[in-house]
Amino acid sequence: MKMLSKVSKYYIFIIGLFVIAFIIVGGNTKVDIVTSNVHNVKSVSSTRLINTGDIATITTKSVNSTKEIKKYGFKNQLQFTGTLTGYGPDCEGCGGRVACSPNPDVRNGNIYYNDATYGKIRILAADKSIPCGSIIHIENFKFGENNEVVGIVLDRGSAIVGLTMDLLYPSEADTVKIGRQYNIKFTIERWGWNS
Repeated sequence: MKMLSKVSKYYIFIIGLFVIAFIIVGGNTKVDIVTSNVHNVKSVSSTRLINTGDIATITTKSVNSTKEIKKYGFKNQLQFTGTLTGYGPDCEGCGGRVACSPNPDVRNGNIYYNDATYGKIRILAADKSIPCGSIIHIENFKFGENNEVVGIVLDRGSAIVGLTMDLLYPSEADTVKIGRQYNIKFTIERWGWNS
């Protein structure tokens, strides 16, 4: 009887291994990945992976318009090339609070937002096709000694339409540091607050 019990446990164990292997190889999986942003803040973010045999890849889609951003954004990590500008809370028409909840008052010179996942990141204004709370990785621009930054969409602006992002500075006078830069690479790493 004891021998039968050991054999049964062995077979149950083997069957369990096959079930686990089947689940892993069987298609799309959702995996927690520990990442590090440009500020070296470690975070965990859930990313949808496509399992292609033994190689798992993150899906990234290149887009060329706000129409494509709206169509594909909630399903994919998106990349596009656009324009980067700067603005201050004292700009003409600015009220000192950003448009997106939690609507922080930025007149005190605080140009950062403390995100639960990404840590301390820059505040951005973006086109309405990109929802509030989206995380944007910006590369290939002149920014002091660093040519990349991670930001969060917390603001809008009448001049910020299409593939343009506006980076918040302590004051409008500080925006001369950035000017208007073209052919900037943007990657939407998180779509809104809930992805």
